[in-house]
Amino acid sequence: MTQVRNKALADVTMTPFWLDRPDAPEPRERLTRHLKADLLVVGGGFTGLWGAIQAKQRQPEIDVILIEKGSVANGASGRPGGVVSTSVMHGLSNAVRIFPKDIAALEKLGQENMHGFLKTLEEHAIDCHAEWGGELTVAVDDAHIEALHEEHELHLKYGHQAVFLDQSAVRAEINSPRYKAGVWSKHICGTVHPALLAFGLKRVALTLGVRIFENTELTGLEDLGDRMKAHAASGSVTAPKVLLATNAFAAGHRKIKNRVVAVRDRVLATEPLSAEQMAAIGWSHRQGVYDTRTQMNYMRLTKDNRIIFGGRLAYAFAGDPFPSIDRELDTYEPLAAAFFDTFPQLEGLRFSHAWSGPIDLSTRMAVHFQRYHDEKVVYAGGYSGFGVSASRFGARIALDILDGSKTPESRLDFATSLPNTIPPEPFRWLGAQITMYALDTADKSGGWRRPWLKMVSAMGFPLS
Repeated sequence: MTQVRNKALADVTMTPFWLDRPDAPEPRERLTRHLKADLLVVGGGFTGLWGAIQAKQRQPEIDVILIEKGSVANGASGRPGGVVSTSVMHGLSNAVRIFPKDIAALEKLGQENMHGFLKTLEEHAIDCHAEWGGELTVAVDDAHIEALHEEHELHLKYGHQAVFLDQSAVRAEINSPRYKAGVWSKHICGTVHPALLAFGLKRVALTLGVRIFENTELTGLEDLGDRMKAHAASGSVTAPKVLLATNAFAAGHRKIKNRVVAVRDRVLATEPLSAEQMAAIGWSHRQGVYDTRTQMNYMRLTKDNRIIFGGRLAYAFAGDPFPSIDRELDTYEPLAAAFFDTFPQLEGLRFSHAWSGPIDLSTRMAVHFQRYHDEKVVYAGGYSGFGVSASRFGARIALDILDGSKTPESRLDFATSLPNTIPPEPFRWLGAQITMYALDTADKSGGWRRPWLKMVSAMGFPLS
């Protein structure tokens, strides 16, 4: 099997499949002047784009500037699996874990968020290859089936169109020998092409009058009392409000990293499957899929029937976002092994793309809001890899906080509280290495690993 995996990775391109497109829009000009605006957005990923768009939709007359260090979607927004759902808190179970008193409100807000998401796609003709086959969580061990039953009951309790699938039913959906059971949530959830979504949102923002400057890195924020001055290498922007949509890069304030860890996620894309290969795996409803491995894997199909297969978190010292190990083939061999364990009938299939990069992990595993400079500056982040649709929600709440928290939802616990702080280096690195090793080996070896993971969960990270 090792030879099979090595052959499958032999010709892989080390770049995100989503961004490997000749039709990607040209970057906008870099900032070379000293400008004023009513709102500055820092970051050209999903949170930043949704923030700029919603600000203009609420108040078309305001002047909004967005600056991006690289090009739009070159960060986490260009790398995810692209599964979208009504959850704004990293899944229903996680929402119940962290905000049990607010869960009813969060469920309503999540539904409203997805309806707004869909409305934007429709009104602005954003073709992001959206497919609404639902979201499927699958058990890969008999011991996980009870937890899936609990997940199903939770979905039903809060009005979701969800069905429980026993072993025969889940394999009728997706033919994998690993799958023991599943919960299929069917209502307004599915998959999108994340880069095409980001490119479409960029077009919408420009149409609405947002001024976008790419290849413009924020070098510092200066508090001028009634406004902020954002400095870049060759220019500046002065504005009374600043939205920091900087994700795992945590730019804008040194304290952001106290509550956010830049972990790295690995992802593979296969070559397009043939008709025979598609018949061998089923998957006719084309759901977005998560499994219950301790080191979770997720997957989805693309428009041309590639399988995007991701998982296996890792951490580099000091949160280095681009360690050299991410460009080594051996890094992706365990993920390829998990793929062929899932689909042994696809032996001989090759991977076309492999990539990795930082995502913003917090103990909440969901978006939170950090306030700085007397709330003239708000950071929204910590989606922990589940931000493709939740980022629209996060941006909306951040804008309201900047506007004085005028809506009732911005005064709920999720918007006013913070996740736990995370130990600094070198303790952060040491703890991460032990935890990642335990995640990699817990399912096979057990032993001390499960007590360790339970301890980490007790600290706030729900990893076991």
